[in-house]
Amino acid sequence: MNAAGTSAGAAADRYLRSALATLERARTSQAERVAEAGAWVGEAVAGGHLLAVTGSGHSHMLAEEVFYRAGGLVAVLPILDPALMLHDAALSSSRMERLSGIAEVRLEAAGLGPGDVLVVASNSGRNAYPIEAAMVGARLGARVIALTSLPHARSVTARHPSGLRLFEVADLVLDTGVSAGDAALALPGLAVPTGPLSTVIGAALLEAVVVEAIAWLLAHGHRPEVFRSANVDAADAAETIDLASWSARIPPLR
Repeated sequence: MNAAGTSAGAAADRYLRSALATLERARTSQAERVAEAGAWVGEAVAGGHLLAVTGSGHSHMLAEEVFYRAGGLVAVLPILDPALMLHDAALSSSRMERLSGIAEVRLEAAGLGPGDVLVVASNSGRNAYPIEAAMVGARLGARVIALTSLPHARSVTARHPSGLRLFEVADLVLDTGVSAGDAALALPGLAVPTGPLSTVIGAALLEAVVVEAIAWLLAHGHRPEVFRSANVDAADAAETIDLASWSARIPPLR
């Protein structure tokens, strides 16, 4: 027993069980939307376009999750602004994601356009950056997918002049189903919940979309370029991807 009066490992087990249950709900409830999103991405890549992913705060990790990833598509463009990430100035990034105007600058500079698919990740979907990213993406001609928590988003108001939340401005919504506030567990003696789930479930859904897109491409006669892990034997010898050509369209590959 620990100081909280629970068996060692019990809290971890509860967290992992909660994660598994939430993932299972997402698997079943979002299956049709994941398939549709995968087809959109497949069509984009087949047409020479890109899957772009953006997010602020912890959601930026979902853009990094599918970029330059073993087993993942090469045609992935992460749209990230260091000012909206956490590694330099966490409190500042929380203020910045509430400001209007940043998304337009970042998405236009990234070259997003017609034929591309844009995934905007935001657990709450209430701040200015993800909402405007979806709006700007649509204006630039991309199909826009929101990766968000509807239970959370529906429990809060928008921090954007339009009064709209991310799920209300996207073409397609992938719902993680994560509870409002993200953290899943209440522990005795702790006044706030712990055990966040948004990254775990969001990453799983996004990788499911990528896998579905690769399957779609193969089913339609295409040979998608997919990264092999650089950390397996003979990986370099097997590498046939022309990264120099790709980096002209995806600068972070340089």
